[in-house]
Amino acid sequence: MAELNGGQIIARQLKAAGIDTAFGVVAGPMIEVMAAMEREGITVVNCRHEVSAGFAASAWGWARGKPGVLVVGSGPGMTNAVTPMYVATESAMPLVVLGGSSAGNQRGLGAFQEADQVAFAAPGCKWATQVDSQARIAEYVHLALGRALNGRPGAVYLDFPAELIRTPFEEADVEWRTSEPEISRPHPDPAALEAVADMLAEAERPLVIMGKGAGWAEAGLPLQRLVDRGIPFVSSPMGRGSIPDDHPMFMNAARSAALGGADAVLMVGGRFNWVFQFGKSPRFAEGARLAHIDIVAEEFYSGADVETGIVADCAIAVEQLNGLLDGRSLRVASSDWVGTLQESRSRNEASSAEAMASDEVPINHFRLLRDVRDCLDRDATVTVDAELTMGVARAVMPSFGSRLRLNSGTTGCMGTGLPYAIGAKLARPDQQVVAVLGDYAFGAAAMEVETAARIGCNVVIVVSNNGGIAGHSIQDRTFAPDAPPIAALLPVAYEKTVEMVGGWARRVEDPADIAPAVQEALAANTVALVNVLTDPKGRRSGSAYLG
Repeated sequence: MAELNGGQIIARQLKAAGIDTAFGVVAGPMIEVMAAMEREGITVVNCRHEVSAGFAASAWGWARGKPGVLVVGSGPGMTNAVTPMYVATESAMPLVVLGGSSAGNQRGLGAFQEADQVAFAAPGCKWATQVDSQARIAEYVHLALGRALNGRPGAVYLDFPAELIRTPFEEADVEWRTSEPEISRPHPDPAALEAVADMLAEAERPLVIMGKGAGWAEAGLPLQRLVDRGIPFVSSPMGRGSIPDDHPMFMNAARSAALGGADAVLMVGGRFNWVFQFGKSPRFAEGARLAHIDIVAEEFYSGADVETGIVADCAIAVEQLNGLLDGRSLRVASSDWVGTLQESRSRNEASSAEAMASDEVPINHFRLLRDVRDCLDRDATVTVDAELTMGVARAVMPSFGSRLRLNSGTTGCMGTGLPYAIGAKLARPDQQVVAVLGDYAFGAAAMEVETAARIGCNVVIVVSNNGGIAGHSIQDRTFAPDAPPIAALLPVAYEKTVEMVGGWARRVEDPADIAPAVQEALAANTVALVNVLTDPKGRRSGSAYLG
């Protein structure tokens, strides 16, 4: 009879589920897993750190609509994966983490890298458990993939004691899972949907907010039908692009006015969390009516006083909402709400236009991001990671399709930008993928340029090199004038990090050189980096609508 070890069982079950790429760091006892994956034709991406590998896997899964897979070794290898698990779960990105642990017959004796890894994982996961037998390895992998992907996506952790990976096992005794259930999308309650339709129809100043859940559900077309009725909308950072940002009802450039002035708000696939100031006054108007569509009911109990919560798939709910509004006249059509927001949007965009056109040296962030924006294809994926750079990017850099924008997400985690770009590029190899990073954010994962070069992942990295966290503003504002550099950084020649791995790189100090450098980077057909020296004293001036 044929025998398989645990690594081979894992690899075959993943292959059967359509997983063709996995990420990790080579470490025991999971080396056999990576070897088996490679033999099964799964692309194995060995990163320089588990944190980066986890972010890359999350981005691959987000782009592909499948669970990303992360393989980590025991002890520190697994604990390094806790942050990506937490970030994936909070940002609703499907991720399955396969972690090896010390042998069961040595547990409690001080085994090499012994740790209670399930306990470490549990707070950051939807589900965390230890696999209890070789016979059930395939079944556990099947369960993990399903739990990570369905409902609200998030992270799942499976722990594999070393003996389950290494010991031969009779193939005939493996409990293979070879079929996937046909899962219907949750449909909305008709009475609740009627209430939301009435709310929107009767409102003088309605507003739709789109979160990343709308993008995950591919709800763009029904949402566009909804806002085409004359209802303005704003999007969360990673919800951008479900409806292209150049739609006339897109009001992120008048976000404060839109949130503060709306008398009825429909949240679609987002959260009333810190990103939207918990749905409370003064960010929202006192007495504004709030309705919410989400895949999980618990989300309706939040800081916001939600009037109607609808548990449903976003695309289906909005499509049915359109059916209820067809033929109805909306009160907003006779109000000046849209015109008021358009005027506010125009004023705010004009306030940034001068900064975006500036030839000043050092280069300001608005000019940098405008020039990057103007070099990109409409379907480019952009990852953004920084403090000041990310804030300005929200104002300057648009998105034109679902799941094309990745940033630090719900947790605000720094160090995501470059790994996200690697994962997204592997998921969408034929599209442009650009990581726009602050210097501190780039430094958090900088050695992953070697990973990108080694696997032929031709991402383009643009570093805003302003010498610190938020430039020098935190250093100057928080620390004494004679304090050593703490929040400030050296003006590092970051282009050397890509040159050392054989990539393409440029250093830019003149704003006239930004666009040519980015265009060359995009055409270089290798990992590329543009190191742009930006103003250390730069602020978000001219971007009144960033909040």
